[in-house]
Amino acid sequence: MQHLELKKFPEGFLWGGSSSAYQCEGAWDEDGKSPSVQDIAPVIEGTSDWKVTSDHYHRYKEDIALMAEMGFNEFRFSIAWTRIIPSGDGEVNPLGVQHYHDVIDECHKYGIEPVVTLYHFDLPAVLQEKYNGWTSRQCIDDFVRYCEVCFKEYGSKVKYFLTINEQNMMTMFNMGGYKTDQERYQANHHMLVAQSKAMIRCHEICDAKIGPAPNITCVYPATSSPLDYLAAMDYDQLRNRMYYDTAVFGTYPEAFEEYLRQRGVVVEWAEGDAEILKNGHPDFLALNYYGGSTVRYISQEEGSAIKAKMNTGEANMAEFMVGMMTEPGLAQGCKNPLQEQTSYGMGIDPVGLRVTLRQCWERYHLPLLITENGCGVPDTLTEDGKIHDDYRIDYLRKHIIACREAISDGVDLMGYSPWSAFDLVSTHQGITKRYGMIYVNRDEFDLKDMARIRKDSFYWYGKCIKSNGEDLD
Repeated sequence: MQHLELKKFPEGFLWGGSSSAYQCEGAWDEDGKSPSVQDIAPVIEGTSDWKVTSDHYHRYKEDIALMAEMGFNEFRFSIAWTRIIPSGDGEVNPLGVQHYHDVIDECHKYGIEPVVTLYHFDLPAVLQEKYNGWTSRQCIDDFVRYCEVCFKEYGSKVKYFLTINEQNMMTMFNMGGYKTDQERYQANHHMLVAQSKAMIRCHEICDAKIGPAPNITCVYPATSSPLDYLAAMDYDQLRNRMYYDTAVFGTYPEAFEEYLRQRGVVVEWAEGDAEILKNGHPDFLALNYYGGSTVRYISQEEGSAIKAKMNTGEANMAEFMVGMMTEPGLAQGCKNPLQEQTSYGMGIDPVGLRVTLRQCWERYHLPLLITENGCGVPDTLTEDGKIHDDYRIDYLRKHIIACREAISDGVDLMGYSPWSAFDLVSTHQGITKRYGMIYVNRDEFDLKDMARIRKDSFYWYGKCIKSNGEDLD
């Protein structure tokens, strides 16, 4: 729907930026912290590890002051389970607990609302070794206990908690390294139950609001073929609805259940799981958005051949990525020729953000919070110490306009928190793939002085926030 006049962003709209503990904190073994699965995972050749990253653990005061200078009234960050309970299931670490009190208090000092992610890919490695992590129901109890510590410690200071970041990406792309689909989807079920139990306990322990934070996007059919249209519908269940439907309605999407049955996957539900999923109501829905998905139908035979090659170890990176985006007999992700792309091949699709927000609002009628959306590309530091990132400004401008259009469509949008507030180490492309509006002066292996430098986007975003989204020039 085209609007002659767009609505304004509501008063109290949350303007900020995002981060995650393992990608920005560093201090990976300090003050009692134990390794997470991210800390011990193989490092992609040519990229940095997680030992120092942006050194935010030691520089959080400087970083938060810069966010305040930009005008942030919100900062989305994650708590490291391995700092709070280093053994995963044992004693609470007072140094870890105090650190996040200090971060939260520093945010409040500047009137910045902390939005706290409880789990951002960083399972305690000891639990992975002890019982294979999320494949065990024990992980549900250990996660909920960790969450309870966070609710009791920070629930009087934090208004918004996020449960699990991008659970759909962890499941679809097998970030847990599961050997079979049975393991993968059983682990996924345990995460869904753990999430619902955590939401229930949050509402019992404190007055904070809580919601899930998957990576959500609209799904386009590659062509007008009816089979491609069905592929888009199926992929939407696999990628999006599996995670929002279960959180909101307490049930798996119907076609997804059939998808599992036909593949011989029998997810075991323990007594009480159905009731837990029904009772774990989110107060809002967070979403990470980086561009629309486009899929085509792929047969079981063709898809299985692609998967087989991917798993032989002989596939090149392009073939491997195609295999990751392939669900035999269902759908295969493909490039959209109508969609712009960054230098890293990520889609630039602001209209898709409006579509995604519309779809989520019209299906769930819960307030929405954008917790990630950003332009990750290499930045160049000029001789006079400047970073001219007009490409990032253009990206943010287009997506902020899309947010305003969605609000004019009737969507209840709470806030916009792009990835990322400052440069951090990207999961796959290291520090070279920069998302931040604050430059961190380091390279992949040369830490330099780690100085914080304001990019052009820093000043632009500050102007946008000051005008509550009106001034986008």
